[in-house]
Amino acid sequence: MKLRIKPMPIAILQVIASGAFSVAAITPAMAQQDSAAQPVQRVVVTGSLISRTDTETAAPVQVITALDIQRSGKTSVAELLQDLAANGAGTLGTGFSGAFANGASGISLRGLTVGSTLVLIDGHRMSPYAIGDDSQRSFVDVSNIPFDAIESIEVLKSGASALYGSDAVAGVVNIKLKKSANGTRFTADSGTSQHGGGTTHRASLSTGFGDIDADGYNVFATAEWRRQGAIKVSQRTDQAWNKLDWRSEGGNNLTFGVPTTRNSFLTATNSPFLYNHNGAASGGVNNAANFVFLDPKCNYNLYMSGGCAVADTYANIQPETENKNLLVGFTKKLPDNWELAVKGSIFQRDNLNNRGLPATYSPTSFAGTNVNNNGVLIPGFGAMPSTRFTAGQPIGANLVAPFAQTRLYGYIPGLDGASQQSNKATTTRLAVDLNGAALGWDLQLGGGLTKSKAEIDYSGYVDRAALQRLLNAGQWNVLGGNSQALIDQVSPRFSNTMESKLNYVDLIGSRDLLPQLGAGPLKLAVGVHWHKRTWNAPPSALTLNGQVGSTSAFVIGDETNKAVFGELAATPIKNVEFNLSGRYDHFDTVHSYTPAATLKWSPSKQFALRGTFARGFRAPNPAETGNSGSFFLYHSINDPVLCPDANVATPGNVPGACSLQPTYVQRPNKDLAPEKSKSFTLGAILEPFKGLNATIDYYSIEVNNQIVTAAGNDPSYVETFVRGPAVQTDIAAPGGGTVVGIPSVGPILFAESAYINGGSTKTTGVEADIGYRWNLGENGVFRTNLSFAHTISYEQTVAGVTYQLAGTHGPSVVSGATGSPKNRGQLSLGWAKGPLDVNTTINYTSDFSSLDPSVGGTNCNNTGIDVGGRPYFTAGRQPANYCRVPSFTVANLNVQYKVSSNLTLKGAVLNVFDKQPPIDVSTYGNATVQTPYNASLHQAGAIGRFFSLGLGYTF
Repeated sequence: MKLRIKPMPIAILQVIASGAFSVAAITPAMAQQDSAAQPVQRVVVTGSLISRTDTETAAPVQVITALDIQRSGKTSVAELLQDLAANGAGTLGTGFSGAFANGASGISLRGLTVGSTLVLIDGHRMSPYAIGDDSQRSFVDVSNIPFDAIESIEVLKSGASALYGSDAVAGVVNIKLKKSANGTRFTADSGTSQHGGGTTHRASLSTGFGDIDADGYNVFATAEWRRQGAIKVSQRTDQAWNKLDWRSEGGNNLTFGVPTTRNSFLTATNSPFLYNHNGAASGGVNNAANFVFLDPKCNYNLYMSGGCAVADTYANIQPETENKNLLVGFTKKLPDNWELAVKGSIFQRDNLNNRGLPATYSPTSFAGTNVNNNGVLIPGFGAMPSTRFTAGQPIGANLVAPFAQTRLYGYIPGLDGASQQSNKATTTRLAVDLNGAALGWDLQLGGGLTKSKAEIDYSGYVDRAALQRLLNAGQWNVLGGNSQALIDQVSPRFSNTMESKLNYVDLIGSRDLLPQLGAGPLKLAVGVHWHKRTWNAPPSALTLNGQVGSTSAFVIGDETNKAVFGELAATPIKNVEFNLSGRYDHFDTVHSYTPAATLKWSPSKQFALRGTFARGFRAPNPAETGNSGSFFLYHSINDPVLCPDANVATPGNVPGACSLQPTYVQRPNKDLAPEKSKSFTLGAILEPFKGLNATIDYYSIEVNNQIVTAAGNDPSYVETFVRGPAVQTDIAAPGGGTVVGIPSVGPILFAESAYINGGSTKTTGVEADIGYRWNLGENGVFRTNLSFAHTISYEQTVAGVTYQLAGTHGPSVVSGATGSPKNRGQLSLGWAKGPLDVNTTINYTSDFSSLDPSVGGTNCNNTGIDVGGRPYFTAGRQPANYCRVPSFTVANLNVQYKVSSNLTLKGAVLNVFDKQPPIDVSTYGNATVQTPYNASLHQAGAIGRFFSLGLGYTF
């Protein structure tokens, strides 16, 4: 096994090795930490039910403390977790405004998607976000969890279904909220980006009273407010990665409003215009007489030279977001050392997403809206055979058609932008935990009511039938200035509410089963779990009746889970820890038994070996088995009837049917089986001298029976296209050009594709965590920590064929084509002396191929077509330098100064060196498909250098 580690991580390791080891060897006394006696405390570490004094467990767990969070310089938990080295392909960031679950953020450990990473709050389940990732995967939204409410975050990087059940295939992220507080603390900070936009303000207030030990109770509350300004694509037009004209590199000019061969020299501009479709004999687009421009700011010569371009002032790189959060807690000591803890929280996020320019007039025909009405498909609802106007026919107010076949091109005025969504996401949680001892057992009883609600206001969508009626009646002014009443008819505002609820009960008991078995006691923990989840995300009202296009996927369904589980822990021989655990889960339609075992051998205090083996599973969720539906795009095809030879110029072909991306309708399947996994880790724990701690772990995870869509994954799948009626359309004419005619069949509307158990993924890799603390005496304390993840292999089997995707852009069909870089690393360097604390964090992502072999991406020249149909280059003309996405390294600096015992000042610079994101021509997970950067991996580069100042005051 060879590990190819890039120069940056090697340099990091050399710095630590040459600095930490050599200095410690020369002056070992300086490496000593304060050795004041500390009381021994037993804690329960994520991944086990049994308390322990040694927090280095057999399973790899990364711990992020509240102090680490403060030192990061970040302003949200989503930003913090996106930089985890173990966070890989399929991660969902807030910069992907086109996502089904836009505005939300999810973690994907080991690149196995957000649906295979279980996120817990205080060790308990939380209701998933009300909108699934890619309409399918359930995940907990981490974007609205407040900073100051967090005690620590524990990342278990090992399969854990044996203890936690479904979804813990790749690992667990356990966010532990504060349990108590005393006194009052106020914090505030403000920051902005150097290149404009993104101004962020945050303030929090925490207060509490009562000492649990002395008074027998504690009551506390934490409130936080955060507002983040939008960053528009138009605010980064001076950046090399943000351009629309690629002609200098042999590509296409994608500037809005510029006529090119790609749009047949007919495209919406900054001025609406009329075009004579019957003018082919008189020169077509090459004859100014076939055009009538309706606004003096554009004319034929300007139009043909690109002078009528349109600026996109709507699309976001970062959405406008506001968070309002409240956490309250109460802890009470009861008789006989029992303790009752109650926590209630409401976290609310408001975000506004704009996806691009306003909608355009339809110059030919309208195929209608495909309606998925609670599982009943209505194809082509509201279709119009033709939106052309004949000579003398009204075209809205004060305008008549000048040609026998008049087309109207232009953007529809008065709209707020295309597909604008104002999303209010509210997460509520009430949790009760009762802990104590009885009959020789340590008991933990927990119950909770949790809910995620998304309330979305839509604008910018177009009711095509209403628009055409107003145009035909002469009531709509195509240049604008229409009354609000008319605008509301053409672009109605509407809303939708989606909810996801999860209520749970947990009971866990632990005790020493035998006082001595070998070198230590035999410990036992057993428990039962119950939860009921309901997912009620209906279609919006105007989607149901076909007035507007699809707004979001709908899901209506529920699931109930009952489980029993247990864990045995023993030290059969000296310095050897052994744990055996197992769990049986019963859902409404499936059941699963998952065992796990861990082993840790510590021959000395300086060295230990550890390993784990685990089975895992993911039960089908309501989106996959309930009443659900969504639309998705799969690949480009040539209509087998209307464009059989893929040539737009062949007489009789319909040019619009060549190289089209048909719509697919995702269908549920009630007969799905759960996904199954097996995983193991093998690693070492090193502490060669006091102050230096290191772990290195090899992992292997294999997931079978994956739930995927049939299209592209089932070798026996045959596309059956549903077609609309044959209507007048452009047909290639002999000798060139097109004529209007009625083809033999209507256009393709959609094909159905059901979920199946048909995929598998196997990934292996190595992860390391190295931490060093060096006491410099009167010169302060130096600390460093490196977290590094290397993917050795990422194999995915699609339709019976296995593809190696490590270091490629695959799997591109998941979560916006994140890509699978082989190496990710995070290095933190800190120094503290007296009141001053300085911390630098360096985040590194290695380069990777822009190809995805699983969808035919084997030739660099075809990258733009093989991966997601990106439009930058035509096949065969893509420069070789875009065949790889370069590596990306960004440094953050955070400084804190304690002015007094009450007041602390802080300042931060994120992306200190103002690194721009590398160009990624294959991703689609960003603001628009014409902004080639990777929002999941390189969002910090798109934001640019960011400055912030803040303070904290304790009363």
